[in-house]
This record gives sequence, C-alpha cells and structure tokens, in this order.
Amino acid sequence: MQQHTPDLLRENHELDFNLQGYDYELPPEFIAQNPVVPRDSSKLLLVNTLSAEEEKANGHYIFRDLPEILKPGDLLVMNNTQVIPARLYGRKSTGAEVEVLLLQEQQSNCWLALVKPGKRFKLGTKIIFTTGGNQPENGGGTFPNSLTAKVLETDEATGGRLLQFDLPSDVSLLQCLDKFGEVPFPPYITDTKAASEQYQTVYAKNPGAVAAPTAGLHFTPELLEKLSQKGIGSSFVTLHVGVGTFRPVEVENVTTHKMHEEWIDVPRETVEKIRQTKAAGGRVIAVGTTVARSLEGAAIGGEIQPFTGKTDIFIYPGYKWQAIDGLITNFHLPRSSLMMMVSALIGRQRLLDVYQEAIALKYRFYSFGDAMLILPYVSKE
Repeated sequence: MQQHTPDLLRENHELDFNLQGYDYELPPEFIAQNPVVPRDSSKLLLVNTLSAEEEKANGHYIFRDLPEILKPGDLLVMNNTQVIPARLYGRKSTGAEVEVLLLQEQQSNCWLALVKPGKRFKLGTKIIFTTGGNQPENGGGTFPNSLTAKVLETDEATGGRLLQFDLPSDVSLLQCLDKFGEVPFPPYITDTKAASEQYQTVYAKNPGAVAAPTAGLHFTPELLEKLSQKGIGSSFVTLHVGVGTFRPVEVENVTTHKMHEEWIDVPRETVEKIRQTKAAGGRVIAVGTTVARSLEGAAIGGEIQPFTGKTDIFIYPGYKWQAIDGLITNFHLPRSSLMMMVSALIGRQRLLDVYQEAIALKYRFYSFGDAMLILPYVSKE
C-alpha cells in the first residue's frame, strides 16, 4: 500500500475544495456520441467504497449483470422525469434566425430560456416560431400553426431571458412542444445518429426536464423485470433536470459555489419504501446523481421526509450522507458539481483513479456512455 507523508495528505485534502482537484484529461474519442443497443449492454464499473484498513479492486461487468450484483431487499430509486422538446428555432421580426433552449417555466407560459445570439435579445424583442403539419386538438384547444414569444426580462444568474409565449388560455406551451421543438442533446454530442427517444429513460413519465437523468438510460423493461423477480425493489422521485446540473463550477474555492435550484418531488410512497428497506437491512441505491440530490435534499436536518419544492443542495467532500447507501452514475465532465458529489461518496482521489482506470479500459464517457455502480464496502470475513 502506498504511504503518504503528512504534507501530501494535507495537499490532497486541500485539493478536495479546489477546482483544479477535479480536472482530468479525456481524449475526445471517449466521449460517447451514440447509445449502445440494447441499452443494458453498456459497461458497468463496480466500485466498492474503501474501509479505513483495506483496499478492494474494482469490478468490471455489463449493465445487464445488475441483478447478480445487487441483493434481494435492495431498493433502486429512479428519476421518472421526461425530457421535453426544449430546443426551438425561430426568427425575430427582422428576419434574423434565433435559437432558444427552454430551462424552466416561471409562470403560465412564461419560461426562462437560454438564447442565441444572446446579445441581440433585447427587452421587447418578438420571436416567431413556425412549423408545418396538422393542428391536433388537446383539451378543447387547438395547437397554433405559428408561435410567438416576447422577451420580458434578462436573468443575471443564467444569462438567459424570460420569454412570454402568446397562447390561448386553454393551451400550455408543453402541449405544443412536440410540434415546435426538438429534444436537446448535450453540446458535447456533436455527431450522433441517436433518436430522441434514446435520450429518454424507459420509465420517463413526468415532462419537465431539459436534459436526461442519464444513469437511467441503461435500463430496459426486461432488466427491470429481472430485478423485480430477484426481489430488488424500485421506487421513483421526480427531479426536472436543468442545464445547470452539467455546467462547470467556475469558482476556485468550490465551497463558495452557489448551486442552482431544481424542482423535486419525493413522494410519501418512496419515503415509506426507503424506511422499510433500511429497517430490513437493505440498501438504498440512487439511480443517478439527480436521485441522490433529491433524496438528500429531502433529508436535510434528519430523517428523509416527503417533499415537493426546490432544492439547492450542493454535495461535495465532507458531506454526511443521510439517505442513500449506493449510487449508479455515468462518468462526468471535469470540474462539474457531479464529480464533487461522487467524490463525497468515495473520495476525490479515488474517483480520479477510477476514471483513469475506465479510460485505460476504453469505457465510454458522458450522457450516452457507460456506468459505474458504487456500493458500500462489506468485508467477507
């Protein structure tokens, strides 16, 4: 086992709170541009968290092996958010082409959005979105053949704009997005043949996310059935993923980072299943950092409680976990809050070592990439 001097240990600890401590080099060819088919044929790297005295080698599997790795009585908690067709293209009244990425609805048909080119979106600017096709009926209203929005405000926190969409009172923008929008892939996916449904989990139910909870993309209906037959439970939360989740942290001292808010729903049924699982000695495994954030956000100050509202919880090394025992997650962008969250579970240096091992073994990174499973270390003695 490698011996660490006190100075080295102090330096490593300081890097836990320094942005540079979360940097790593990833050759571009390791950024997955397309999902694997079938979904559960992705690689799975098993990380057993270390005890103070022992080290345990990582394991390498295929995601469909999950029923053999987990134990009867374990509980998987998944995020059932659905990615909306949040990217819109249109023109200003001058004829200039524009691009809009919806982030979050603030009021009825009034949305916070990122816009391109941003400098030209002044207050009062009118945007016209057009599309062809029929106008399907929905709830007594009809979808318009054209859609307009006006810029109301600039949002300092995101650099975005507040857009008020002009729609009849009985029609919401969400109902129109299949007609006017498209599902937005992350910016690092530049050469893909993926269909929009491949950027949805098979259990997606509640529309509102602008990015997928990517750890859940590996599950198939058949795999979920096998897990159930093995006695491994499942339950759901909803967190509507925003682009802020994937943005790099920009402050050198990560403890000063201001985390964005996201809307979460942790229902009573899920809370009861978590309590029952823990009481019976089972493990609560979060499927994705969004689930980990939801459950920990609903457990601040003690035992997890049903919760619906916004959370701005920021998890980094030194955090005391209250709700989850393990985590399924993909490989994340350098300097991201997601890396910091996973570091809080296994340690920053251990995470960087795991990433280097994954690169050496040609794992695929980011949204369409492979997965890792972090489980509590249990000695066989």
